[in-house]
Amino acid sequence: MNALLRRIRAAYGLAVARRSALFDLALATITTGVEIGLLFDDGTPVAVTPIAVTVLAGSALLARRRAPLTVLVAACAGAAVLVPLGYSPGGAPVVVALASLADLRERSVSVAALVPTALFLQSASISSLPVSIGAWALGSYLQTRRRYTRALEDRAATLEREREQLDQIAAQRERTSIARELHDIVAHSVTVTLIGVRGARDILPTEPRVAAETLERVEVNAEQSLVELRRILGLLRTPDNGAQWRPQPSLGRLDELVSEYWTTGMPVRLEITGTARPLAGGLELSAYRIVEEALTNVLKHTDPTRVAVTLHYGRTHLRVTVEDDGGGSGGAEGGGGHGIRGMRERAAVTGGSLDARRTADGFVVTARLPVAETGEVEDEA
Repeated sequence: MNALLRRIRAAYGLAVARRSALFDLALATITTGVEIGLLFDDGTPVAVTPIAVTVLAGSALLARRRAPLTVLVAACAGAAVLVPLGYSPGGAPVVVALASLADLRERSVSVAALVPTALFLQSASISSLPVSIGAWALGSYLQTRRRYTRALEDRAATLEREREQLDQIAAQRERTSIARELHDIVAHSVTVTLIGVRGARDILPTEPRVAAETLERVEVNAEQSLVELRRILGLLRTPDNGAQWRPQPSLGRLDELVSEYWTTGMPVRLEITGTARPLAGGLELSAYRIVEEALTNVLKHTDPTRVAVTLHYGRTHLRVTVEDDGGGSGGAEGGGGHGIRGMRERAAVTGGSLDARRTADGFVVTARLPVAETGEVEDEA
């Protein structure tokens, strides 16, 4: 990919160079033609010497980008040769060379060249001071405009790099937060496993049936811990000595979350379909955070008359849907936020997916999170 980009840039640079060369050729040709026309418009007999000098002075304009000061000196020399011979040059090559110098070199250099050039053209009766000053002003304006355009392009490139860096930082922070939460869940599961094994060992001689049930629960808990551990190994976690160890929210507290948004004035309702059942702690946490972030985006970006939160427990997937009729952006990436990106991270870490899109009258967020299979039949409707 980098090699392809380098080839594209090289081809673009070659095309720009060719266009510049063609423009300089056309400019030199037109300027030489205009100067020859001005040289003989007063009935002066056509001669080889003035034409040759004019062509040489005009040809020097082909090097105006590389050596504009030298080109200006050559144009002035050509005019200085013609005046003693009794010809009246129009000064077109000098004017173009002066404008090119003001366009391509520093202001101090062009101003220093403007004064003697204007005095020469005035004293030789080739052109007046306003013409020289006007040519310099035109070149100076072109330089200012080009620098302004380049500054805007550099600023746009800088902003693009900063945006990409902010996106990377936001994604890393979200992954760090997820890793910390999953770490809490795994640590809790390992502790429960250890306590269960110790308890089963203590009662095994007297109550083997109870011990077997305890070990079965420990086995299920250990399997869930292994699943969570595999997920967390796929993340990069930045060490955080200030991490807080606290109980994490689950889907059992989702009605409390909806009630909190209801008290803020949001017309939100919660609907649960399918057979609700306990799920892996990391999955419940991800689902809870997705709903929380989606409702926060609705609160910030829209003014809905209806918000529906739906949980559907299927055989292989938990489907989480948050839909509103506010007609806003829902916090999509195009709006400049990181809400949708964070929800996608949370869905991806469980092995699921998330879709966020505008509807005819609002916005809908749908997450599909995989769960362990049961005897239930999933309704995909």
